[in-house]
Amino acid sequence: MALRLIAGAWRGRVLETPAGAITRPSAARVRQALFDMLAHAPWAMGGVVDRPVLDVFAGSGALGLEALSRGAAQAGFIEQDRAVLAVLQRNIAACRATAQSRLTAANALAPPQAPAPFAIILLDPPYGQNLVPQAVTALHRTGWLAPDALIAAELGRDDPLPDHALLAERSHGPARLIFYLNPNR
Repeated sequence: MALRLIAGAWRGRVLETPAGAITRPSAARVRQALFDMLAHAPWAMGGVVDRPVLDVFAGSGALGLEALSRGAAQAGFIEQDRAVLAVLQRNIAACRATAQSRLTAANALAPPQAPAPFAIILLDPPYGQNLVPQAVTALHRTGWLAPDALIAAELGRDDPLPDHALLAERSHGPARLIFYLNPNR
């Protein structure tokens, strides 16, 4: 599957995707919708430009690399699968983004202590496992979330929503994007 960055400095760059069904990369139209919302919604506080972004359940790194391509100050990536980590490292290197990237090999539900908090958290977990609330709680507990962090998550259409107020929700085929502020502020 060809996965391309859709905007910014690296627009059109092809990213490698892990073989098999280990990951489910976000569709280009879903990524476009997510970053359009982050760039233009009044609650997005200016989007990703000059802000630290964390890509959780990173897979190929498409969300974090898209954020860097669009001007994020830095990107953190959390991924646990070794084969997927190798692909992610190659994608970061191909974009020449090593200096702006921090890769953490860890389970997003049990991450290590954060090196620093992140302003924007992008989560794209496997569908149907209700992983977003668990990951957000774990990331908060270990210092990955800034107090005013903006959380953007891609869920499956039938996945349950978090128990707190959403800033926005948009459906795109089988995907649903949700946006909310750090509930642990």
